[in-house]
Amino acid sequence: MKPGNNPMEKIKAEKDGLDILQEIDELAAKHGGWETLDPGDRERLKWIGTFFRKPTPGLFMMRIRITNGQATSAQLRALADIAQRLGNGVLDLTTRQQAQLRAVKIQDVPQIIQALQGVDLTSLQTGLDNIRNISCCPLSGLTANELLDASPVGVEYTRMFLNNKEFSNLPRKFNVTITGCLENCTHAETQDLGMTPAVRTSDGQPGFNVVAGGKMGSGGMTVAQPLDIFVTPQNAARLAAQVTLLFRDEGVREQRNKVRLAFLIQAWGVDKFRAALEDRWGLPLERAGRDVRHAVHTDHLGVQRQKQPGMYSVGLCVPTGRITSERMQELALLADRYGSGHVRLTNAQNAILVNVPQHRLTALLSEPLLRELSPVPSAFHRGLVTCTGVDYCNLALIETKGTGLALSNALARRFPGASNLTMHWSGCPAGCGNHQAADVGFQGAKARVNGQVVDAVSIFVGGRTGTEPKPGEKIMELIPVDMLEEVVPVVLRHLEVLKKVTRDSEAESRVLMVPVLV
Repeated sequence: MKPGNNPMEKIKAEKDGLDILQEIDELAAKHGGWETLDPGDRERLKWIGTFFRKPTPGLFMMRIRITNGQATSAQLRALADIAQRLGNGVLDLTTRQQAQLRAVKIQDVPQIIQALQGVDLTSLQTGLDNIRNISCCPLSGLTANELLDASPVGVEYTRMFLNNKEFSNLPRKFNVTITGCLENCTHAETQDLGMTPAVRTSDGQPGFNVVAGGKMGSGGMTVAQPLDIFVTPQNAARLAAQVTLLFRDEGVREQRNKVRLAFLIQAWGVDKFRAALEDRWGLPLERAGRDVRHAVHTDHLGVQRQKQPGMYSVGLCVPTGRITSERMQELALLADRYGSGHVRLTNAQNAILVNVPQHRLTALLSEPLLRELSPVPSAFHRGLVTCTGVDYCNLALIETKGTGLALSNALARRFPGASNLTMHWSGCPAGCGNHQAADVGFQGAKARVNGQVVDAVSIFVGGRTGTEPKPGEKIMELIPVDMLEEVVPVVLRHLEVLKKVTRDSEAESRVLMVPVLV
């Protein structure tokens, strides 16, 4: 492991971040509360998913790990209860298929951790230099459009690293997607490590091709590079662990904005990285198999037939991913009443009720909650993704959730027949809203208009992940948000022209069609 000299490396050298778990009771009971926290301990709290929020002094956010986005109704009820009793009644669904609690006091963190344990949930290692929530197709094991159910691999890998100090001191965060879906429902190409469905060329055995070094932020979207590796499901978790440990030992630890895996692969090249991984593996790594994904993207919303006979999933749009504790309780109730008591969370901040028998569909679709969390949202709400924004994040430059929803509402009223598209909002260059992976992306900024500083955005178009990944291209910058209702329709009208300018293959023409706006 190479030493680093940035402030975070010094904090980690003093004490492992996971040690805070044994100290949280004492810290929570400390006289003077949050104001007396040591700066190093304030950072280490992120190892147990507890984040101090400058916009809300004295109140913390807690991020809850939900591996593969697979939750039970009991878990949703527990989260809703915690949010109501010990937070502000607000939860945010994230782009990593997990949930965030808001306005938590430090003295309540121990009892929240205990309540989470009671429903088999944890906040461990959901922040800072750790392996974040493992992302997977939200309908893994249920959709007919998958090569294999990849969720057991995510569970196995999580068991390897969770609460394990071998994995708790990485150079920076480590994002992973392991998916068997054929319809590119996760952003595998923006991950530090991505495993996507493939078949071995020699015998057709199903498994995964491996890419590495993708990211958002830190200079913009970087597309993960193929490692020319095929791995079977039986070996996939162990290979993921070896990639992680290679990053731990060889990743640079100097400037915080230059320490993601992408920068190590850029410095070494793919061939050297693959060779170093093979040395760790101890056997020759198999060459990449045949990519079997389709050239389409799905969000799994709406009523979809499962591969289980007579069963359906019903994907519900949760606008901006923000949901109240009351609505979360209602969602859990519907999961029990109409399905199997299970809910899947998506990386577009939505929720899916699963295992709904056909004879219960009509009654479910008549439920009042589905007028708010619609299975058939407008084109402008269906693909809406927003980061936290200035409400709770000190890095954000603008308010994203309310602004993004207001724009989507206005566009939906004006263009009710528009084709589906994705619109992603990031409040700052960190890119937590995945704005460069969307048809239209917005990155928060500030602009000066008539001597006044106002909220503004840069606008990106044509971003995508999947079989032909490409970062969105910036076409406008410093556009005041109060002008977006006039500007965005112009962008959409000319998007086909803009794509002709920025495209790098004929396949680009399938990104977005909006003839209704012409």
